[in-house]
Amino acid sequence: MKILSVSDIVVSDLVGTTSPIEADSIDLILGCGDLPPEYLARLRAKYDVPLNYILGNHDIRHQLVPQGCLNITGRIVHHGSFSFLGFSGSRWYNGNPNQFREREMRAQIRKLWFPLWRLKRLDVLVTHAPPRHVHDAEDRCHRGFSCYREFIRRHKPRFMIHGHIHRFFKTPAERLSVVNGTKVMNSYGYHVFEI
Repeated sequence: MKILSVSDIVVSDLVGTTSPIEADSIDLILGCGDLPPEYLARLRAKYDVPLNYILGNHDIRHQLVPQGCLNITGRIVHHGSFSFLGFSGSRWYNGNPNQFREREMRAQIRKLWFPLWRLKRLDVLVTHAPPRHVHDAEDRCHRGFSCYREFIRRHKPRFMIHGHIHRFFKTPAERLSVVNGTKVMNSYGYHVFEI
């Protein structure tokens, strides 16, 4: 399965006539937050594949559901034989929507213990914020969640795809870190990968 992941900035070329990606080469799109619903809907329409998304800390229009897209926050969904789970938002820093304290995010994860136990192995965890000390920063807004590191240790997803950390990459390898066998990727802008 070839996946296009997007986050944080609108890349107009992806929905334009000169897209750097062939439309028929993508099987699924993952939105990792802080993107206008209209952009997600245009991606979904252009590539004509399912689009799963979560919300970022700047997604204040969360009541607008992008047409044809699925919010997977707190939900395990399947595409083919692959499983996906999403968590929205960032660390709390000023009280706006989609900001969570560590204990609040931990509680969201805890609610899913039984579905995760039944699943046995998660393929892709989709989040906005990164795990603590993996791609994150030290300011209050951009610190990652420690409970995501615990999630990786306990549930061993094959991939964790996140946004939130604005950084340009010269090569795809610069986006990637491996934590306990899980490939953690920063999706800033866009990235294409295969599972």
